[in-house]
Amino acid sequence: MYRSGNPALNDMLFVFQGMVENKMTIQGVTEKAALTFLLLVASGMSVWGLALTGNPELAALVMTLGFVVNGIFYIIILLSWFVSSMRNLFSNPVFVLGYASAQGFLLGGTTFMIENSMGPAYSGISIQAFLITAMIFGGMLGIYRSGLINVNDNFRIALSSAVVAVVMIYLFSFILGLAGIAVPYIHGNGVIGIGFSVLVIGIGAMMLAADFDFVERGVENGAPKEMEWRAVFGLLVTLIWIYWETLRLLMKLASRR
Repeated sequence: MYRSGNPALNDMLFVFQGMVENKMTIQGVTEKAALTFLLLVASGMSVWGLALTGNPELAALVMTLGFVVNGIFYIIILLSWFVSSMRNLFSNPVFVLGYASAQGFLLGGTTFMIENSMGPAYSGISIQAFLITAMIFGGMLGIYRSGLINVNDNFRIALSSAVVAVVMIYLFSFILGLAGIAVPYIHGNGVIGIGFSVLVIGIGAMMLAADFDFVERGVENGAPKEMEWRAVFGLLVTLIWIYWETLRLLMKLASRR
C-alpha cells in the first residue's frame, strides 16, 4: 500500500508489473501534464482577454462559473478522503481537464481583479506568483532527484497531518466568515500572517516531493496507464495550491507598502 500526502493521491494501491499491459510511464505523465497545464493557462488568459477587449461582463460571468464549478470540485476532493470510490474520478481525463479549465477561469478572473482594482502596489503580482511557483516546482524536483528528501511512511503521515490541519483552519475560517467573524492574525499582513503563508507554501512544496515519489513508484511498480492522469491531477492540485498561497503572501506584503 502506497500513501501520498496529497489528498488526490492518497491510499493508492499499485499493482505488480506482470499484471498490466499498458503501464504508467514518465513520458506519459509528462505529456498529459503539459496538456493539462496548457489548458489551465489558456483558460486563465481567456478571462484576461475578455476583460481587456471590452467584455468585462462576460469575463465576470466566466469567472463566476469557474468559482461555482471549483466549489463542486473541492467538495469532491474533500469527500474523497472518506469515500475511496470517488478517487476513481481523479483518473478520468475529462474530470482532470475540467478541473484545470475551471481553475484557469477562476485564477484568471481573480488575478485580473487584484491587479486592476487594488492599486499600483499589486501590479504584476500574478506574474510574480507564477514565477515563484515555477521556481518552487523546479527546486523541489531537483531536491527530490538528488535524494535530499526521503519520502518514507513517516514523511507521508506528517505531511498528511499538516495538510489536514491547514484545510481545517481554512474551513473554520470560511464558516466563521459566513457569520461575519474574522479569524485574527493568520489572514492579516502582520508577522504571524506572513509566517503562516510561508508555512503553508512550505507544506505545499513538501507535497510536491510526495507527488514526485508517487510518479516514481507508480512507474517502478508498473501501475496501469490511467494512473498517469491521477498523477497529473495530484500535481495540478499541489501547484494550484502553492500558487494561491504565494499570491496571498504577495498580497500581504504589497498591503504593507
